[in-house]
Amino acid sequence: MPSRVANFLASLALFTLGTPALAAQAAEPNIFDVGTGAPVSRIQLIERLATTQFVLLGEMHDNTDHHAKRGELIAALNTPHARVVAEHLELAKQVQASDDLKASLEQAGFDAQGWDWPLHAPLFSAVLEAGVPLSGGNISRETARNAVRTGASALPEALSQLIALAPLDASVQSRLNEDLLGSHCGHMPASMLDGMRLAQHARDAAMFSALRDSQGKPAILVAGNGHVRHDYGVPALIRQHLPEASIVSVGFIEEDGKTPALEQYRGQFDYVWIVPAIKRDDPCLAFAPPANKAATPVPSTTTTR
Repeated sequence: MPSRVANFLASLALFTLGTPALAAQAAEPNIFDVGTGAPVSRIQLIERLATTQFVLLGEMHDNTDHHAKRGELIAALNTPHARVVAEHLELAKQVQASDDLKASLEQAGFDAQGWDWPLHAPLFSAVLEAGVPLSGGNISRETARNAVRTGASALPEALSQLIALAPLDASVQSRLNEDLLGSHCGHMPASMLDGMRLAQHARDAAMFSALRDSQGKPAILVAGNGHVRHDYGVPALIRQHLPEASIVSVGFIEEDGKTPALEQYRGQFDYVWIVPAIKRDDPCLAFAPPANKAATPVPSTTTTR
């Protein structure tokens, strides 16, 4: 760890000198320590991440600024010996860098259309240019659909065991249920809730499995905010299965013109990074069924949670 910190400090000096915006970030931060409520600079955040085994960086999938900021963080950490695990690729898929970023990702199974390419280009280009290995950590869409329809029998045994050994308590499970229902705008049939919750757990378990395979080396997860939450996301699995590991979770959220109410994020993230909100259509319109026809939600890897 000391050598890692020394390498980081050396790279940080170069990064700071070469990036005038970084000084401005220190003066007017939009990054907050959720525990204390205090604003922190980008440099302070990077210093914390540099000494952490598992760094979890959230996102709202359709906000390209989130992806750019995470790419900057990963580049500034300067840890080519680490690995990045992405929700956007299936477990065990490895990206081989080439001059064609999109082609490199697609060869590893990246669904460019499903993830609205090139939204994530700033993130993945920064990772590969930094020389950090990039691999997948998600279950397939088919596995997720089957889990919703048929239950745990659709999952690989290894993932089922990880989930069984890290059960959520009743209050946390209720919170997840509310978030799943909210993300589907109240159009999810009650009969699907258990299956949707299982699919969410399965994704988290797969991402944890990929992080664990780093074999003691630093690992960074890039995934939706719901997956990096301390209460019901990947951190809960890390604490259960690797209790000595250090974890930092950063939620990437959008400003709403008000003073951020950080207390709502306590127990979810260690830090939140607030960026300008993007204009988007009402997501609930997608769930409105045609006349006389009920909508049936399909489990997706591209929600904004």
